[in-house]
Amino acid sequence: MRCTFCANEAVLRLRHANLRLCPEHLVARVEKEAERAIREFRMFTPEEKILVAVSGGKDSLGLWAILTHLGYKADGLYIDLGIADYSRRSREFCEEFARARGLPLHVVALAEEVGAGLDEIAATLRGEPCAHCGALKRYLMNRVAWEGGYAALATGHNLDDEAATLLGNTLRWDLEYLARQYPVLPAGPKLARKVKPLVFLSEREMVAYCLIRGIRYIYEECPHSVGARSLFLKDILNRLEDAAPSTKITFLKAFLRVHPQLPKPKEVEVRDCPSCGMPTAAQGPCRFCRIRERMAQRAPA
Repeated sequence: MRCTFCANEAVLRLRHANLRLCPEHLVARVEKEAERAIREFRMFTPEEKILVAVSGGKDSLGLWAILTHLGYKADGLYIDLGIADYSRRSREFCEEFARARGLPLHVVALAEEVGAGLDEIAATLRGEPCAHCGALKRYLMNRVAWEGGYAALATGHNLDDEAATLLGNTLRWDLEYLARQYPVLPAGPKLARKVKPLVFLSEREMVAYCLIRGIRYIYEECPHSVGARSLFLKDILNRLEDAAPSTKITFLKAFLRVHPQLPKPKEVEVRDCPSCGMPTAAQGPCRFCRIRERMAQRAPA
């Protein structure tokens, strides 16, 4: 199988783009698509400082590599969630990546912030662990980005992630969530701009990019994600993609075209949390502070 652009052997066939790519042209495509998304949605400029949230996985470390290779000033942020051996290993991959490239990496430990890691939080609080994890990570990512003076917080959400989220929101016909789903969420008072440069790149492309670039990453899924609805939705989309290539990209791009026509999301009154001073829509302490207080009140082992 030859590359679409040269006589070299192709290492990946992208049916949705009708391309066969050798290592050189695959790397070029991935970086070009990320740059196109950055420019199309005006995510940030080369002069601005970016914070990349890294988990140790292919997408976030791949994104960090892409941004630095394209010449952007990008630092990393790793949140140690305290998930048994998984967090130890994912942290090692992030630290190894940063050390090998001489890049700054902020490390924040959840146990130091709320007094417990996610394993203990999940065992103590009712509700899905992923819901608690998402709220805690969003708070910490935003706080570090805001306190550090970063122009934007970049996450490694890829095409598969965004298509699965879109499918879930569409099945519920949740107009509020649909209106808020976009590659860029604007900044606000003490709220960092949030961006997703990998929005047009598939998981397969990011796996291949990391392998070619020599980026080592953690392969395992988070143990708390077993049975997550997002994985079920991704499986449905993968089956559709197998039967009809380009289903995911067509689905997402069609949505982005009509997004401006959706009703504007309801204005939410935001105030400073009385405990930490960060913005919240809650009447009292923010969710982060409520979880921290609840963990402080738990009975000692």
